[in-house]
Amino acid sequence: MSSKTLYYAHDPMCSWCWAFRPTWSSIVEHLPGDVQAQRLLGGLAPDSDAPMPPDMQRYLQQTWQRIQQVVPGTRFNFAFWERCQPRRSTYPACRAVLAAGAQDPAQEEAMILAIQEAYYLGARNPADTATLVELGAGLGLDAARFAADLDAPHTRQALDRQIALTRRLGVHGFPGLVLEEGGRYRPVAFDYNEPLSVLAQLQA
Repeated sequence: MSSKTLYYAHDPMCSWCWAFRPTWSSIVEHLPGDVQAQRLLGGLAPDSDAPMPPDMQRYLQQTWQRIQQVVPGTRFNFAFWERCQPRRSTYPACRAVLAAGAQDPAQEEAMILAIQEAYYLGARNPADTATLVELGAGLGLDAARFAADLDAPHTRQALDRQIALTRRLGVHGFPGLVLEEGGRYRPVAFDYNEPLSVLAQLQA
């Protein structure tokens, strides 16, 4: 039986990826036996210490509201916009996923969820190193090693490789799905509210 890979390009601070989380989980749970899933960190926004411009803040708040209409049941804590100093910077959160996985591959998924819940439900800012280190400690990771790995050259290089692969796959927005079979790649259309459309394409 030939093996296929379903690549899932995402960013832990992508609000549409947060909305897609339940459907993606169901897709993974019901994958055909010849398909393996592989996550790719696409890197939404590079490191930046600059405050997010007011117009960008308004745009993202409107995006959260739109997501709640398009994907019912998706929860957001809008207190984030009053409590935190938003920055357009998601690479640190992406590196946190890699730093967690360096200690235990199973912790990558746990870190993604921890970042999403902190950001979207807890009104905490995963663009801040202090927040990420607290999340790592909360997962039981070696906090000193995690903090060192967050900005280490090998972590930055690992993220660069995943971002480069995401771009080679032709993914221009997140979330994105691409199926690899026999060295050939094709995008996979999806519905935010149900997994069946993806599973049908995988079984075709």
